[in-house]
Amino acid sequence: MTEEKVILWNTKYGNIHCELKDVMQRKGVNLFQLERITGIKYDVLKRYYTDNLTRYDSSVLAKICYSLECPLNELLVYEVRK
Repeated sequence: MTEEKVILWNTKYGNIHCELKDVMQRKGVNLFQLERITGIKYDVLKRYYTDNLTRYDSSVLAKICYSLECPLNELLVYEVRK
């Protein structure tokens, strides 16, 4: 059986990073093209592109994944605390 874990308020658990920039480079798509394809505002996409987010919108992520034909785990990466 797995060890029981307790979540504490001030503990560092790791980070989630958005890898949109890397995915777009591999697919040969720029921000203006992705804005046109998805209908998502440029400034919103720019925050995902620069990994400058504190909250992730599931509908935005779904549109990006659909448009770039990539699974969610290519966009969001969990980095374990060291």
